[in-house]
Amino acid sequence: MMRSLRFFDDLAKTLVRQPPMALGVVYPCSVPALQAAARIVAQGMAVPTLIGPAVHMRHMAATAGIDLSGCLFADVPTPEDAARQGVRMAHDGKVAALMKGSLHSRIFLHELGHHEGGLRTTRRMSHVYVIDAPQAPRVLLVTDGAVNIAPEIEARRDIVQNSIDLGHMLGLPQPRVALLSAVEMVNPALPSTLDAAILCKMAERGQITGGVVDGPLAFDNAISPEAARCKGVVSPVAGLADILVAPDLEAGNILAKQMTFIGQAQAAGIVMGMRVPVILTSRADPVPVRVLSCLVAAVMIRQGYGANPAARMDQCG
Repeated sequence: MMRSLRFFDDLAKTLVRQPPMALGVVYPCSVPALQAAARIVAQGMAVPTLIGPAVHMRHMAATAGIDLSGCLFADVPTPEDAARQGVRMAHDGKVAALMKGSLHSRIFLHELGHHEGGLRTTRRMSHVYVIDAPQAPRVLLVTDGAVNIAPEIEARRDIVQNSIDLGHMLGLPQPRVALLSAVEMVNPALPSTLDAAILCKMAERGQITGGVVDGPLAFDNAISPEAARCKGVVSPVAGLADILVAPDLEAGNILAKQMTFIGQAQAAGIVMGMRVPVILTSRADPVPVRVLSCLVAAVMIRQGYGANPAARMDQCG
């Protein structure tokens, strides 16, 4: 049965009467990136600073009929310069969140994770998709499909904790976390099942907090109570998962993108573990994904993530 997609609409209602955040958009030298910036202004979510070659961005916007009158500009020539400038502005509290424009993710992530001038915390950075699909039983968080290629166990612990923390900010007080594999039994031939068993023990001992963690679970019995019953899986998470933790980047990326491109899901993406919310969109992402990702970042800021009064537009000079 198809479900009405209301999650992001309800999320937007929590921002009513909230001041717009200061958003740094890094190298938005594509029509979708500029369209997203204009729509974000129109919806009152943020005042974007477009960080890149100003003449080129203005020309591109004029050609495409995009109104950038509500945006600020930080004129820098190259993607590398834009990434450095964006990170510097976030580091100095001039913007409260960052959004990737049309530069390559590798360039953007390099500056974010820079040991000296970046935005690293003690937590490993990781990416979380927030997905509202009509055929899914509830809103799902999928991680990590964009940053960590083949994470070791310590990084996987941070990936799980980051997703739980985001779940709290999105209104899930005790999210159920499914550690995905191809099967639901521990099998030494499948490393993802061993990792899942270790992560469950870490959660049991308080090294992961704030959620109910179980695995390994196959996708079907993580999502479907009927599939869990058929396979005899007894678990507080099976069939009820809010968060799906993929075993590696490839699995997470494929899972999230098939939900959006085939499953007609509404989706947003956010990088956790940084000093500020970071919106890591794909260059192929349509405008709605970029706007909804900004919405998630704004909600995170309202919840106090990366709180910096200097980066709230109602308090800027």
